[in-house]
Amino acid sequence: MADRVNRPPLRAVIADDQALVRTGFGMILAADGIEVAAEAADGAQAVAAVRRTRPDVVLMDIRMPQMDGIEATRRILDDGSPDGTRVIILTTYDLDHYVYAALTAGASGFLLKDVTPEHLVAAVRLVKSGDALLAPTITRRLIERFAHRDEPQTALHRDLSGLTPRELEVLRLLATGLSNAELADRLFLSPTTVKTHIGRILSKLDLRDRVQAVVLAYETGLISPRGPNGTGPGTGTGNGTE
Repeated sequence: MADRVNRPPLRAVIADDQALVRTGFGMILAADGIEVAAEAADGAQAVAAVRRTRPDVVLMDIRMPQMDGIEATRRILDDGSPDGTRVIILTTYDLDHYVYAALTAGASGFLLKDVTPEHLVAAVRLVKSGDALLAPTITRRLIERFAHRDEPQTALHRDLSGLTPRELEVLRLLATGLSNAELADRLFLSPTTVKTHIGRILSKLDLRDRVQAVVLAYETGLISPRGPNGTGPGTGTGNGTE
């Protein structure tokens, strides 16, 4: 308990062009002991605020004037993600076509703006802990995105050859949207062992979190958008298990 009391508060930057959203989210975070280090009304301000305050988490609206949230996210993380800063994308619509672009830019997940206070706080704390906010619904959005691509799948990324057969299996299942608990049940492993496998996968592939792992699994063809019946995800046909 003493360690928790002495630990510095989690710090966040809120970037949204609507003052009401910034104020509301700020009040929710502050009520739970999360410090709002800065607010920003556009992407350029967000980048400057992050460089100035070096927060733990950024709540980033996608659609903002001057510079949108996608470009701001890219610039923040291209700076080397100072002090492990993570970005959560805020959006109004569940079907926002910018979500995929934001995730590939390096965001650790996304939230709808009508999120409950409890879920908002939990999301901020989750990504700060090193996990990723990737709900199964978002995984399905990614699958749909790839399922409608016209271009052929790319070849397996050469770095996948460094994964063990078990790690490849974990990555394939992870990309279908399974949680750690579901992965443990499916593979008859303990949750701790699953977390260890995921940690090794991220380390070997130099990935920030499981969001990037899911994107990579589809981009490399390790898993295909459609399974054998064309309706769900299936494993790729590459030789990554060799």
